Amino acid sequence: MRRLSLQLARATALGLSVLALAGCATRPAGTLPPRLVVMIVVDGLPQWQVTAYRDQLAPDGLARFLDKGAWFSDAHYSHAYTVTGAGHATLLTGAYPHRTGIIGNEWRDPETGAEVYCAADPSYRFIAQPKARALGTGPRNLRAESLGDVLRAANPESKVIAISGKDRGAVLPAGRSGTAYVYLPETGGFSSTTRYMESHPAWVEAFNGAKPSDRYFGKAWEPLLPDVAYARSVPDAQPWMAPGGKLPRVPGEGQEAPGPRFYADLYYGPFLDAISLDFARAAIVGERLGGDGAPDILAVSLSSHDYVNHAWGAESRLSHDHVLQVDGLLAAFFRDLDRTVGADRYLAVLVTDHGFMPYPEFARSRGEDGGRLHPAQSVARINAGLAARFGEGSWVRGWSAGGLLLDRALLKSRGVSGDAIAAEAKRLVLREEGVEAAYTRAEIEGHTPADGPHLPAVRKAWYPERSPDLHVVMKPNWMRSSSRGVTTHGSPHPYDTHVPILFWGPAWVKPGRIDTRADMADVAPTIASVLGVRAPAASEGRALPLGR
Repeated sequence: MRRLSLQLARATALGLSVLALAGCATRPAGTLPPRLVVMIVVDGLPQWQVTAYRDQLAPDGLARFLDKGAWFSDAHYSHAYTVTGAGHATLLTGAYPHRTGIIGNEWRDPETGAEVYCAADPSYRFIAQPKARALGTGPRNLRAESLGDVLRAANPESKVIAISGKDRGAVLPAGRSGTAYVYLPETGGFSSTTRYMESHPAWVEAFNGAKPSDRYFGKAWEPLLPDVAYARSVPDAQPWMAPGGKLPRVPGEGQEAPGPRFYADLYYGPFLDAISLDFARAAIVGERLGGDGAPDILAVSLSSHDYVNHAWGAESRLSHDHVLQVDGLLAAFFRDLDRTVGADRYLAVLVTDHGFMPYPEFARSRGEDGGRLHPAQSVARINAGLAARFGEGSWVRGWSAGGLLLDRALLKSRGVSGDAIAAEAKRLVLREEGVEAAYTRAEIEGHTPADGPHLPAVRKAWYPERSPDLHVVMKPNWMRSSSRGVTTHGSPHPYDTHVPILFWGPAWVKPGRIDTRADMADVAPTIASVLGVRAPAASEGRALPLGR
């Protein structure tokens, strides 16, 4: 029976491949699919940073894509709430939150107000977890099929492995059929959960047993170039930045030995990215990725650039240098892939999950509008306005995934129309400083007329069973924040949506810059066409022209 199942699966795979190739202009006729697809996600990397330092790049890191690959200069996310969970869910499903259900990193349950984390699954636990991390992670909240699911259905021998410093950065690209590994700051190693396996394979135990993070204890993050090379970026230690915004920087400085505080501090700099790529190398060898006739997928989400940009800004010297650090790490990683897998046997893809807004204070220093809206204070003002019209009560529970959530139990008990409350809440939130637009549930779902430049993006961010009752768009350079020392992302503005899509693979990709607008939902169907399998069922993108 098992042999028959495998024969049927292979026949299905062949049929799917023929169907895919019949309508596919991406993979050249007569070429075999790559043995391995390596998708690198540099978390929080805006497109402008890919090209801004082109003269300073290593010979074969990002420059491999820019000089020898196909890169799309006008690629964008098309949903309004651009955050890590939503972006990672889009990458290998080809679908936006209105189909994936991943509307943010977290959100409130509209009925109860309880907080929901996008990658939480309390049914499981981390295998290498201390007691503080008893609950595990998994794709339970993901509502769309991923490319890994398609590939493994077509090729049961194929493997799909995702690695990240964040659980959502691994779980969501892995989909339902892949395996996710997550860096644990409590231990300085990587762990999967019981969602995927009961115990780690030997190669994971060996990697963790070598204490890979400890080698960076006491090691400084030094700038790669002389000070004059960073003149195009904002100098260190600006008053608006988070503490520690100066190079050189030593993670865990002042601690006597490696421990959880040191392991957590590794997120803020290049060392966690180096460890993540080392774990990817171990996975390639340990799982023999790209080593047989069944194509595999390896997704590696490098988390640290997001942390650097949140703390010190994408415009900072620290972020500038971090791009160069990642560039060098990628150059070494690609050299190893060329040697272990074969330069003509793998397809490399570099993408991100969102861009980044500048620090509001930095924007103001350039004479631009920008600022911060205090979340709790804004809710209090809106509730006061609603109480004046509808009676006492906290009609708005709070902010949730880019919008305001109403208290449905209160609405029901008072017999008040949700549409009426939402319409008045919209009027009130538009009076808040820094708010550009707001859309009610009725407007988003098309029950009442609505317009505005952001409405299409808001609709792609909208999943009715999870989304709040009023989606709010901040003005450019404005953010919801109760404190200084941080900047963010999460808007439909170009600094958050304009992101890299880069492909390299000599057998499948013709080198060159492509200025035709591309969409991040196009990444999954493009990889699918190169692999010769169908696009994921919920995909709303198209296969991009790679030129061969």
